[in-house]
Amino acid sequence: MKLRSLILGAAMMLSASAVFAQYVDFVEPKNGDTVSSSFTVRFAVDGMSVAPAGDMTAGTGHHHLLIDTADIEENTVIPMDDKHRHFGKGQTETQITLPPGKHKLTMQFADGAHRSYGAKYRKTIEVTVK
Repeated sequence: MKLRSLILGAAMMLSASAVFAQYVDFVEPKNGDTVSSSFTVRFAVDGMSVAPAGDMTAGTGHHHLLIDTADIEENTVIPMDDKHRHFGKGQTETQITLPPGKHKLTMQFADGAHRSYGAKYRKTIEVTVK
């Protein structure tokens, strides 16, 4: 009986951690990669669903790519310019072109009004463009 309770408790903890997993990640490129001047960026999100800009359904949002710029704090609207790329149609990948050198790429997930979900849904990597 004790073993059964331990197994049940462990299973509940594992399922709870899966439910509460919340993050964004780069499918590609990975941190430290060397890429050509034009390369594909693929986004992933866990704990939220991707929806187009304007959709204010709870638990949804869309990706933004910040290039060589500062992080956007939670609930702050992400600007729209060359350093702040919006994927408001719900895209999960894009092709970008950058000049040679090191670049900081930050993926920021935000709500339908482009308000940042903050650090929990932000991931930064560095790539070197050859």
